Amino acid sequence: MTEEKLPFFSHLKELRDRLLVCIIALAIAFIFTYYFKEKVFEFLMQPFVKVMPAKSSFIFTGITEAFITYFKISFVMAIFATAPVILYEFWMFVAPGLYEKEKKYLYPFIILGSICFLSGALFCYFFVMPVMYKFFISYAADFIIPMPDLKSYMNLTLKTLIIFGLIFELPLVAFYLTKAGIINSKLLSSKRRYAILGIFILSAIISPPDLSSQLLMAIPMWGLYELSILITRIFKKKEILE
Repeated sequence: MTEEKLPFFSHLKELRDRLLVCIIALAIAFIFTYYFKEKVFEFLMQPFVKVMPAKSSFIFTGITEAFITYFKISFVMAIFATAPVILYEFWMFVAPGLYEKEKKYLYPFIILGSICFLSGALFCYFFVMPVMYKFFISYAADFIIPMPDLKSYMNLTLKTLIIFGLIFELPLVAFYLTKAGIINSKLLSSKRRYAILGIFILSAIISPPDLSSQLLMAIPMWGLYELSILITRIFKKKEILE
């Protein structure tokens, strides 16, 4: 019984240590992101500011709302900044269960994972958000002046950025699942119609109720799914050649 418990507690200790490293890295990054909070805040406000009517402005109704908004922005940006560290610690935690030939994918996993996440967030910021906020502002009128509160706007913005960042990880996840033998191109191809249906349902749920915003979310997701099929097919051919 003791022999069975020791590995379990050993894994818990390692998990605790790696989580501690992530927390320390996050805290250090937070110090820097909080210092630049005004610039980050101004950057995140631009998609809405560009389409905001002349008499419109942001408001906050709670005493601590502005402070909490800056804190939340700094924290999310710290997560973005420490993503390589978090991915590294995650990989090192699961590495003992991998074969030696699989461990060589550590640095590609970290680099490509960070690039995919950042690409998704940037795509969202430059292409999706302008259309999304323009749609919301279209309901303004002479007697309906938008006065969005800071908390709601920033919650929606940060949530949308994170969602797109995660969506753009799909090809990388497909590659590693293929490497592990969990999925293949035949499986993904056979489920394409269900995947497309799910993509459009998901985009309709999490995007504004206008067709352009839904398409801006659904089409990239569909393209990433097709790219995942291509990746699994290419990888399978390499395996056959080996």
